[in-house]
Amino acid sequence: MRVTTAVLSALNTTLSAAYQGGLEMSDSQYLRVATEIASSNKSNTYGWLGKMPNVREWIGDRVIQNLKSHSYQIFNKDWELTLGVDRNDIEDDDLGQYAPLFQEMGMSTQSKSDLLTFGLLAEGFTTDCYDGQPFFDTDHPVLDKEGVEQPVSNMTAGASTPWFLMSTKRPLKPLIYQNRKPWQFVAKDALTDDNVFHKKEFIYGSDARANVGFGLWQLAHGSKATLNAANYEIARVAMSGMLGDHGRPLGIKPDLLVVPPSLEGAANKIVTNLLAAGGETNEWAGTAEVLVVPWLAAA
Repeated sequence: MRVTTAVLSALNTTLSAAYQGGLEMSDSQYLRVATEIASSNKSNTYGWLGKMPNVREWIGDRVIQNLKSHSYQIFNKDWELTLGVDRNDIEDDDLGQYAPLFQEMGMSTQSKSDLLTFGLLAEGFTTDCYDGQPFFDTDHPVLDKEGVEQPVSNMTAGASTPWFLMSTKRPLKPLIYQNRKPWQFVAKDALTDDNVFHKKEFIYGSDARANVGFGLWQLAHGSKATLNAANYEIARVAMSGMLGDHGRPLGIKPDLLVVPPSLEGAANKIVTNLLAAGGETNEWAGTAEVLVVPWLAAA
């Protein structure tokens, strides 16, 4: 086959379609636990984290609920994936191998959002959030009714595989996915491009700008204790009874149990099975949905 501009245009269309098909095949999970926030600069500063507004009775003048000022900042990062197509494969009409490869390329780029989000979640026991404490910690500073700072926990210590209970039906989810530029398919496939002249290679790539960060720690409980009914209850009670500054109930309702594949069975026993091991009614059935996350396999 003679390599012409028309042939290259058709190849670009074919590979782009394969890439798009791979994007659509990806079973992304990150938006289950992360709020996507658009970014228009190199970074976003989330100075409002740490303050959830509260309705009060209107007596006298309005009281402006000023947001706490925090310096929590998420810097966008650049991401790319590039593949090359040998000119000889085009001349020999040996292109069948590339369609599945570019589908995998699409799936891989889309999956990066999951890798970033759940990778950060797994690091939540050691990585700081907006208040300067690790996202999962025993010493988050919260003001009591008298305005005195008290330590509050959103974690259970232990030596077992980590699992996470979350509240995900509020406007802000436990994590933030900051999207500066979505994935874009690009090509260097002109016959006069240097890569073609020097290496007889047509180059196709995709790139994006994005990053992840932590939202409100109150909306998640991380546990390293054995995943069983007793420890699940501990996490639920801790979240449901969470108080904000000055003793205000936050009304948090845990609804999602996030686990790696190794804990899928244990999670289903707790919140999916209608009967407990002894045949009695399982009081925790239906209290949360199980989300099995393969990206947590190494957590």
